[in-house]
Amino acid sequence: MDYKAIQELIKTLSQSNVTTLEIESDGVRIKMCKDENKRKSNNEVEFIKQDEKIENVSDDASTSIPKENEIVVDDKNIEIVKSPIVGTFYESSAPGKEPFVKVGSKVNVGDTLCIIEAMKLMNEITSEVNGEIVEILVENEDMVEYGQPIFKINTKS
Repeated sequence: MDYKAIQELIKTLSQSNVTTLEIESDGVRIKMCKDENKRKSNNEVEFIKQDEKIENVSDDASTSIPKENEIVVDDKNIEIVKSPIVGTFYESSAPGKEPFVKVGSKVNVGDTLCIIEAMKLMNEITSEVNGEIVEILVENEDMVEYGQPIFKINTKS
């Protein structure tokens, strides 16, 4: 690869929204990166397909992308129970004991749904609504994050 071709690649990279370019040709490998903090817009996505021009697609206001650990529910009767702390999820009070709730269990306000252990403290998570457990979103002994959805409760039941 000659000097002029490298200059052309640098020029092309600087004028595009691509942040990293890696090329291997004739036994020479070149990797170019540019500072992402200097990008014009953080919500532009660039799609590159073979034999097509580059096109920029910007997010519009009507498009919403769920964040990590976010559950999107269209049914207004479904209540999502989220973890109030970071810790370990336990479905029962002790190993081998019956879980507090299962899918299909009827729950009332104040009923224990699970325990989340944080720093050797056992925190009982209770229901804030009356309804039926329709989905348990984590497994026993899973680590859960603050705000992570752990149960879906149908409040119309």
